[in-house]
Parts: sequence; structure tokens; C-alpha cells
Amino acid sequence: MEDMQPANLSNGLVEILETVLDKGVVIAGDISINLQDVELLTIKIRLVVASVDKAKEVGIDWWESDPLYSTRAVEAEKENELLKEKIHQLEARIGSDTPTTKEENDE
Repeated sequence: MEDMQPANLSNGLVEILETVLDKGVVIAGDISINLQDVELLTIKIRLVVASVDKAKEVGIDWWESDPLYSTRAVEAEKENELLKEKIHQLEARIGSDTPTTKEENDE
């Protein structure tokens, strides 16, 4: 019987993990450090544990557009830079003074 206990425990953990990943879990908390009614530091902690499918279902997909995690995002970033360069070249050719970005419009 002792040999079966670790297996049962393992199976129980696997079932719990499957349930958590299928349903998702959100853990939220705030940590504040005060000194005599003066707030020195506040840390907001938000943790979501879910499967990739469940995360996408609820609209969480930051890893798809983050160059650190996605080769597609890296390729898109390179393509954007090339397109910006081509736009600047075309503007230089036609002598356009029209700004192409919001930052340039603000100047």
C-alpha cells in the first residue's frame, strides 16, 4: 500500500493541475510599505495561471506580439522598420513636408 500512496498523490496533483489550467486561476494582491503614514513603496501583483488556449479565450496573448517570445513579432518589427525607411525615402524623393508620425505632428 505504501507504494500506491505516491502514485495517488501524483495523480491527484495532475488532476488539480489539469483543472487549474482548464479553468484558470487569478491571484491578485498589493504590497504597501509605509513609514509613519508616508507611503514609500507599493507593489501590485497580478498572476494568471491558465493554459494557452484558456488565456487566448479570455484575451491574453501578449507573448504573440512580444519580440522576446515570438519570432513572428521579431519579423513584424523588422518589416515595420523597413516600411518606415521606405516611407522616409519616398517622402524625401517627393519633397514632402508632411509628418508621418503622431510625434512629428505634435512638433
